[in-house]
Amino acid sequence: MSWSATAKSAARCLGTLRSTPRPVVRRAFTKSSAHSGNGFPVETQTHNGTMAAGSPLNVLGGPLESCCISPYKTGYFRDGYCRTDEGDQGRHVVCARVTAEFLEYSKSKGNDLTRASPQNSFPGLVDGDRWCLCAVRWREAVEAGCAPPVWLKSTQAKVLEFVTMEQLKAHALDLE
Repeated sequence: MSWSATAKSAARCLGTLRSTPRPVVRRAFTKSSAHSGNGFPVETQTHNGTMAAGSPLNVLGGPLESCCISPYKTGYFRDGYCRTDEGDQGRHVVCARVTAEFLEYSKSKGNDLTRASPQNSFPGLVDGDRWCLCAVRWREAVEAGCAPPVWLKSTQAKVLEFVTMEQLKAHALDLE
């Protein structure tokens, strides 16, 4: 597949087309493919990568939806879902569309999200990218007035231990 075709297919994750391709880091995940009614592939996770019985809920009370799956997978487990467990110190549960303002804020706090780290399957982010963010950093950004907008259906309910539903709704991209 050409770079332009790859970039176009990645529009859901990476909000802007990049002028130079990034190296693709491939990692093995346990998953199976299914097809939705419209013929497009849908990822289903097995119990250890977990979208099975007992799977996490989003902040609206429904099943947690994927935040970003192509070409770079986001989330603590790098499976495209903003979900967490006891090993995730940062609680990567907020699915956000990062903004330039937020990226600068995060960098000022010592976490440069614009810097790629291929060994960690991290492409580096630019304004408009869709990515799972740490709950506490998002809360800090709310308090600083620079929180990026979020997708509620892709944000794990665990975030409600750190922020209020009102704060999330004030920044929601998918509030119906």
